[in-house]
Amino acid sequence: MWFEYRVCYNSPIMHERLQKILAHSGYGSRRTCEDFISAGRVRVNGQIASLGQKADPAIDKITVDGKPISPAEALTYIALYKPRNVLSTVEGEHGDDRQTVRDLVDVPQHVYPVGRLDYESEGLVLLTNDGDLTNQLTHPRYGHEKEYKVLLARRPDEDQLDAWRRGVVLEDGYKTAPLEVRFEGAQGKGAWVRVTMGEGRKRQIRETCTQLGLPVVRILRIRIGSLRLDNLKARQWRYLTMKEVEELKKPAVGKKTKSR
Repeated sequence: MWFEYRVCYNSPIMHERLQKILAHSGYGSRRTCEDFISAGRVRVNGQIASLGQKADPAIDKITVDGKPISPAEALTYIALYKPRNVLSTVEGEHGDDRQTVRDLVDVPQHVYPVGRLDYESEGLVLLTNDGDLTNQLTHPRYGHEKEYKVLLARRPDEDQLDAWRRGVVLEDGYKTAPLEVRFEGAQGKGAWVRVTMGEGRKRQIRETCTQLGLPVVRILRIRIGSLRLDNLKARQWRYLTMKEVEELKKPAVGKKTKSR
C-alpha cells in the first residue's frame, strides 16, 4: 500500500530568503524561484524584490505576478510514468495546448517535475514541491544517476559503444561526460542498450546517437537516483513511500558512473 509522504511546516522563523519561502510555497526549486526574483516577478509589500532579500511570510505581503503566495504546502512526492508525446512541464508555452505531466496528476499541491524528459521520450518522472530535493537531484555535484533503456534502429558495434562510453562531442561543441552503456540484446535489426549517466543535458541521448550514426526508436527512463519505475504503466502515478523519500535524500557518496 502506498502513502503520500507529507511534512507540515510550522510558521517560518522570522525572516528567510525569498527563494526558500517561494520554494516551500510550491513555486519550484530554489533556482527557479531565484529566476522569478531576478525577472522582477516577485514583490514584497508592493516593492520589487531583489536576490538575497529576506522576508517573513507571516507579516510581509509577498506576491508573484501580482498574486499573493499560498501558505507553505505539505511536501508531496509523486512517481509518474510519462508516456510519449506529453510535455515534461507544468504548462506549455503560450499557445501550446499539448498535454503536460501536470495534466496527468490530479492533486491540489503545486508539484513540478524534477528535471526534464523530452516530448518523444517516456518513463519515470518525479513530481514534487520539495525545492531542496529538486536541487539535490538535478545538480551534477550530488552524483545522482539516471538510467535509461534505449532502443536503437540498428545494432551498434563495439567502436560505437566505446565512443559513447568515453564521451561524444555534440554538434554545439559540448563533450559529454563518461558514462555507462551496456548492450542488452538484439531486437530485429536493432538493439536495446542500457544507459546510466550522471548528467542530463536536453536531448543528450538523442544527440549523442545522431553523432554516432545510431537512429533512436525509443527512450525509456527507468530510474532517477534510487527511485525506480518498477511496475508503473504509461499515465499511471503513485505517491512515494516514506522510505523512498528518505533514500532519495541520501547523498550519492562514492557513486561514480563507470564504463563497461
